[in-house]
Amino acid sequence: MTSAEASRRPGRLGVGIVGAGKVGAVLGAALRSAGHAVVGVSAVSEASRERAENLLPGVPVLEVPDIIERAELVLLAVPDDALPTLVEGLAQLNAWQAGQLVVHTSGRHGTAVLGPARAAGAIPLAIHPAMTFTGLSLDLGRLPDSMFGITAPSAVLPIAQALVVEMGGEPVVIEEESRALYHAALAHASNHLVTIAAQSAQLLADLGVQHPDRMLGPLMKASLENALSSGEGALTGPVARGDAETVRAHRAALEAHDAPDTRQAYLGMARATALRALERGVLTQAQAEAILAALADARGTGGPPGPPDRASGPPS
Repeated sequence: MTSAEASRRPGRLGVGIVGAGKVGAVLGAALRSAGHAVVGVSAVSEASRERAENLLPGVPVLEVPDIIERAELVLLAVPDDALPTLVEGLAQLNAWQAGQLVVHTSGRHGTAVLGPARAAGAIPLAIHPAMTFTGLSLDLGRLPDSMFGITAPSAVLPIAQALVVEMGGEPVVIEEESRALYHAALAHASNHLVTIAAQSAQLLADLGVQHPDRMLGPLMKASLENALSSGEGALTGPVARGDAETVRAHRAALEAHDAPDTRQAYLGMARATALRALERGVLTQAQAEAILAALADARGTGGPPGPPDRASGPPS
């Protein structure tokens, strides 16, 4: 569909973007491609102004109250912790309008955080894309493969679903009380993957490997693809094999190397892997106990948790 055809469709809205960060600018561009008119964007830093210019050319950069005044749909794309203060501050300015759609992109929050806007008659929607953003146009091509976690009052849930579909994504309803756990799951998968990759690359670089990314890339990509297709049945390595002496050698090498954050991450993830492998029958009780003993901290910061009783399940 061309932009001209989209603009003639019914239900097109004037959209205001508060926050031209990596998420806000991309979603604003996606809504614009669906035929909505972006009437204004807030951009404070030089990077956000450049992002707005590249992804939302011709859209005026405005102050936040001016955006709220002009927009039929306000997209709040600000950090999670900044969202409550922003919503309440705009309510104190009497900025929110009755019938106005107010959408935030926070993973952590549902619609309760939009209470001050709702009290003024606005319609609250939480729409969170379950993907990582670069803030570049290539992100627009990733939206069709993405799911969005949405939360909204039942009467207006179809609006949130329609907006996601227009942006090319797939909406998945997340209950209000489940938003924090939902967000924790995504952060654990995405953010910690980046940390693990960076830590492993640093260890290899410390050993003199010239291109750690080339060594890790095929391994990590294959591991991720296998994990997503086969679940924990794809698990390999010394923990899954019960190779306690190899795990002990890993721990000793990490203790001798000046990378305490990597050491703690390895120990924590190896313990979690051993406990899950025991629970799923990959390891025997004896193998799990040997792995956990090998992971015991020789520096005295606390030993590993005891392996769970197979009948009672893992510790909470």
